[in-house]
Amino acid sequence: MNSKSVVRIRILLGLVVLFALIIVGKLYQLQVMNGATYSARAERQYVKPNSVIFDRGTIFFQKRDGTKVGVATVEQGFTLTMNPKLLTDPEAAYTAINAVFKAAASTASSSANGTPEPVLDHAAFLAASAKKTQSYIEILKKVNSDDGKAIAALAIPGITMYRNDWRYYPGGTLASQMVGLTGQSSTATTTASAPLISGRYGLESFYDDTLARNVDAVYVNFFAELFSDIKKTVFEDKPLEGNIVSSIDPTVQNFLEQTLKQTQTKWNPDEIGAIVIDPNTGAIYGMGHFPTFDPNDTSNVKNAAIFSNPMVQSTYEMGSILKPLTMAAGIDAGAVTPTTTYDDTGCITVNTGKICNYDLKARGVIPMQQVLSQSLNVGASYIATAMGTTTQIRYFQSFGLGSTTGIDLPNDQKGNIANLLVKRQLEHDTAAFGQGIAMTPLATARALSILANGGLLITPHLVKEIDYTLGVPKSISPVPGVRVIKQSSADAVTQMLVQVVDKAFTKGPVQMEHYSIAAKTGTAQIANPAGGGYYTDRYLHSFFGYFPAYNPRFLIFLYQVYPKGAEYASATLTDPFQQLTHFLINYYDIPPDR
Repeated sequence: MNSKSVVRIRILLGLVVLFALIIVGKLYQLQVMNGATYSARAERQYVKPNSVIFDRGTIFFQKRDGTKVGVATVEQGFTLTMNPKLLTDPEAAYTAINAVFKAAASTASSSANGTPEPVLDHAAFLAASAKKTQSYIEILKKVNSDDGKAIAALAIPGITMYRNDWRYYPGGTLASQMVGLTGQSSTATTTASAPLISGRYGLESFYDDTLARNVDAVYVNFFAELFSDIKKTVFEDKPLEGNIVSSIDPTVQNFLEQTLKQTQTKWNPDEIGAIVIDPNTGAIYGMGHFPTFDPNDTSNVKNAAIFSNPMVQSTYEMGSILKPLTMAAGIDAGAVTPTTTYDDTGCITVNTGKICNYDLKARGVIPMQQVLSQSLNVGASYIATAMGTTTQIRYFQSFGLGSTTGIDLPNDQKGNIANLLVKRQLEHDTAAFGQGIAMTPLATARALSILANGGLLITPHLVKEIDYTLGVPKSISPVPGVRVIKQSSADAVTQMLVQVVDKAFTKGPVQMEHYSIAAKTGTAQIANPAGGGYYTDRYLHSFFGYFPAYNPRFLIFLYQVYPKGAEYASATLTDPFQQLTHFLINYYDIPPDR
């Protein structure tokens, strides 16, 4: 046998083995992975043959130890149906069924099964039983498995339970604006093979192609489906079905939200939010906002705007929290150094506009450190003038303040830095201390991460892994950061921010004996949309910090809009920052650095 024949035989044998493996894999998918779907389909044919089967991938959060926790799953239960023609004693039927729900509620079985106990309306039940011309009426669509089996065991003529699946969010309001929710697909009525349910908002929407399941596919010819899958995934590059794993740690997320709730209760802001991010990789470990919603029950939602995520969709004038970025730009451009001094007169006039420090007081000749330590507007204006408008525009754009963040969430909003395109120095000076330009909270945290990671602009992300149903997990590698300032410039500002904590915050609880922390507060005036200008009694408070300062694991960013009872962010956000910092250090067992 010549060498060419041997090669042909080996190629043929390899193809046979490959095809056999594909067949085995497909059989596993059909018999094991889709076994429940076939079973449900068979059961439903006896009640409602053309009923739709629901299936969808799972969204997981991941704990510190690698444990995955499902935060968006498919709940299996029953739908309670009635045939009025066969129901002879509606009142007795209602009493018996309602007794099951009452017993379940008293023993908290609904909590154990993950499904809220439904309410059986007495008047509606009797009204349905009076429709003797109908043979099929759905009474309750989401009955948990235990209750459904108990009701079925009653064997009431005219009452039937059939299998039903639905989207369920075990955490309720936990991270709901990140997770999102599902809704009726806009293509469901026109495309028979399209999923009836699709993602709306959050991760549900952004990763809908991965999470969606085409349940009709399990009923087509085996070989037709097999070659259809090969065609879609190999030749058409269609997305594969799977589950997604987020970098969000549910323990961190829960603590973050509890901290926000406590702060909200104390200061009653119009809204409040926070982010915990790894400034080196962009991985987000916690992100929350209030007010929020429960995706399991949206019946009481009056304004659909609550489903959106202000952390990535709403822009705000952030105020003094941007001063460290102005300082970084000035140092990197060579316009100033940490030891540069200027004469602080308390107020200056620029293009007929007046810029003043928060307390209107002059400091005299002082170094750059005091611009951050005392949060001086006149000092930020000095840096902006020293570096020049063209240079300032270049740096602020490179910091991502006017662009989207690249986060894997829908409707990532661009910042508004149009004022920097105005040639007047006044707009550039006010932008230097965070007024007149606006950006999202996430874009702000992303820009501030430049200081923590040594000068790199990162891409924030939520999903770290996709577990495909074909059994091939895919890790999502962080997008490499883009250098926007020198390492030495970032280090210089970090040292200045550590001094802010160690010296300017000496009367507060932020400083820690064995950990270096770089931090800064921000208090911004809120623009008045009605009369123009700014409110004189309404402020946006912000606070950011990273630690350990010279090799940071985390950056925390907090903000709240119009808190009541305090003018400055140092009064309202220092405590929640401290709580989150101490929690993260203990939870992740971060070693001290000094």
